[in-house]
Amino acid sequence: MRRKLTRRLLAPAAAAALLTAVLSVQAPSSAEAAVPATIPLKITNNSGRGDAVYVYIIGTQLSNGQQGWADANGTFHAWPAGGNPPTPAPDASIAGPANGQSKTVRLPKFSGRVYFSYGQKLVFKLTTGGLVQPAVQNPTDPNHDILFNWSEYTLNDAGLWLNSTQVDMFSAPYAVGVQRSDGTTTTTGHLKSGGYNAVLNDLRGRSGGWAGLVQTRSDGTVLRALAPGHGMESGALPASVMDDYINRVWQKYASSTLTVTPFGDQPNTKYFGKVSGNVMNFTNSSGATVTSFQKPDADSVFGCHKLLDAPNDQVRGPISRTLCAGYNRTTLLTNTNQPDSSDAGFYKDAVTNQYARAIHAQMADGKAYAFAFDDVGNHESLVNDGNPQQANLTLDPFN
Repeated sequence: MRRKLTRRLLAPAAAAALLTAVLSVQAPSSAEAAVPATIPLKITNNSGRGDAVYVYIIGTQLSNGQQGWADANGTFHAWPAGGNPPTPAPDASIAGPANGQSKTVRLPKFSGRVYFSYGQKLVFKLTTGGLVQPAVQNPTDPNHDILFNWSEYTLNDAGLWLNSTQVDMFSAPYAVGVQRSDGTTTTTGHLKSGGYNAVLNDLRGRSGGWAGLVQTRSDGTVLRALAPGHGMESGALPASVMDDYINRVWQKYASSTLTVTPFGDQPNTKYFGKVSGNVMNFTNSSGATVTSFQKPDADSVFGCHKLLDAPNDQVRGPISRTLCAGYNRTTLLTNTNQPDSSDAGFYKDAVTNQYARAIHAQMADGKAYAFAFDDVGNHESLVNDGNPQQANLTLDPFN
């Protein structure tokens, strides 16, 4: 049975409530087995590091929208009330496996994240609005000097969606997987051999501020490469980094038409974009204007938000997601029909999302979530199953 995923990955903010993935799924058929309240998550540590590992399962209960965390048995614990200034959250850490070992915990029905950190526990705090997530683009964030990463997942009655993500940063390497009812396992997120250092070295070798995305601790440990939107926020990337490409796109579609076919299973649903002044107007097949976009800036492009906002509707959101993918992959000048189904022409322009380009180039299967709508055209690092027997999280080597 086919399920359609619509996912908007949001960057964490200093006082933001916990991320909630937006999913649109069909209900499971009666022939499918009911998804239990929790499923096993096998965590395997192949990192090669001797540091202690700490794991966190945090999220939002789908049944009532309550935020909290789960212990190793998958038991839900609601966060207590926060404060202003933020107050310390309860210690939600689970001792992870040592290098070369595995540990199995339970994932509850959540929309949330599985964090893991090396050497130190993460610092979580609570405001009156919910959980404060790490915001490492902020040099004063208490987690800035901790080596950590996270996976995002949704487990509900229709199944499991589990992905590796680089939407906010490229850091400690890992892969995700799901074991199906027939015993087979699907995996994504592994880097090529040497891929971790290759991504970092690629960025370091780029001029124009891309090298500044790489953050290193005082002891020489490389912590992460920030996603470009966060790089702009921290001052590493200039706000004008995408201007040349955006200007050329605007110039092209003042005299040409951009055709967007946002749904792969609805080839007759098309929208037509044309630039007039500072606005790109989209019409439907009847010629009626359905939505308009102001000329975006780099922050809107990298974050797929602000001037490229994408509500979870059936018109503006799908068009915006397609535009976002086209801008980041820099295919809007080479193909007037979007989205592109093949990655052969991605990231070819001299002005492009070099961060996303470098990551995709080093993924073993080419799949990644290097920006928010990297799932346009199914180029994302996601596993999904309607009857999951087990989820897998593998902490990979750094070499």
